Amino acid sequence: MLAAVKSAEVEEINYIHKNLGVNDIGENRVQQLLSRYDALDKEGLNIHFIGHLQTNKVKYIIDKVSLIHSLDSERLAKEIDSQAKKHGLVMRVLVEINSGREENKDGIMPEEALELCRALEKYENIELCGFMTMAPKCTDKNEYLTYFGEMRELALDIWHNRLGKIEKPILSMGMSGSFEEAVRCGSTMVRVGSRLFVK
Repeated sequence: MLAAVKSAEVEEINYIHKNLGVNDIGENRVQQLLSRYDALDKEGLNIHFIGHLQTNKVKYIIDKVSLIHSLDSERLAKEIDSQAKKHGLVMRVLVEINSGREENKDGIMPEEALELCRALEKYENIELCGFMTMAPKCTDKNEYLTYFGEMRELALDIWHNRLGKIEKPILSMGMSGSFEEAVRCGSTMVRVGSRLFVK
């Protein structure tokens, strides 16, 4: 489980990390991450970046996060690779797929995902670890099963059949209102925020 901490205070983040065993948190905004980075209890803490990432902001977080969930273009990949190289590290990434084909959401279209994954192979300082999606908001929870199920099939086809990878990919699917359905469809990482931090 990944704690999505957009609405949380630093004290709350440190509490769930030290007392509840939550070792993975997800930040949505670069500025928010930077503003509280020094105050976080980072021993044993893995910080993920799960929001939309602009190329000009990569340099600010490249040495602070362990996994970027929102890679959706080769232009962004090139910048991540360049900044990672400067710090002597290999950045782990997930390709974000727009499973609902929504115009107002980020992520690459499903039919373009394979091409991007293959393009990443030339970047020495990027490690593709799997895929992320944000399903459309559904009134009937069973609708989530369709989106997450299709995402799983696409991801596994790309991973095993097209890229020839043997190990299992990370599938970052499901949020506070849909994590149960996501797990049923094979999600390996759920991003839970409002269910943890009730305001």
